Amino acid sequence: MPTIPLGTLVVLLTLAAACSGREQAQPESAAATPAPLDTVVLETSKGRIVMELDRARAPVSVANFVRHVGAGFYDGLIFHRIAPDFVIQAGAVTEDLGERKSTVFPIENEAANGLKNLRGTVAMARQLDPHSATSEFFVNLKDNPKLDYTASTAREWGYAVFGRVIEGLDVVDAIARAGSGPRGRFREFPKDPTLIRRAYRMASQPPPVQVQE
Repeated sequence: MPTIPLGTLVVLLTLAAACSGREQAQPESAAATPAPLDTVVLETSKGRIVMELDRARAPVSVANFVRHVGAGFYDGLIFHRIAPDFVIQAGAVTEDLGERKSTVFPIENEAANGLKNLRGTVAMARQLDPHSATSEFFVNLKDNPKLDYTASTAREWGYAVFGRVIEGLDVVDAIARAGSGPRGRFREFPKDPTLIRRAYRMASQPPPVQVQE
């Protein structure tokens, strides 16, 4: 068996150690890279609302919401529920008060993701079944801890937060100030409904809509 000179052996061992160090450092560097955030814009009849969606902590909810946005599902809908000092809600009722039903299957409830229903956060609305959310969403007008996850039971599962308003919280408040009252099957129907003229992802932003005062 040929003998490796001592000087060459030292060089080889040094190179091997350096390569090993680089290999070990790569996962740490990758882990430090934050997950990309989706940004969705709602151009409404009262102004613009910009939402930052947390795909890392609510991947199912974000994918579902972005899918509806991409399909133009929210265009032409109104905020049909106004609960002052609580939430505003949209995702099911058209401007002429017709019902627009989503064709997607209900999604998994991700309320246990650690995100809280704080003022300005966006969460999925649902029926009594914790895993019944499809297209409806709401914006919290204040901190609503009673909507947070506490246990994996039908009563305590909570409502999954998947994003937050980063621009236009004043528009959210203006929508809420319109007031509400009972109308048909809606207990908290707005007196002055706010229309979602267009919803889109920021990456494919079209020209801004001019809002009439």
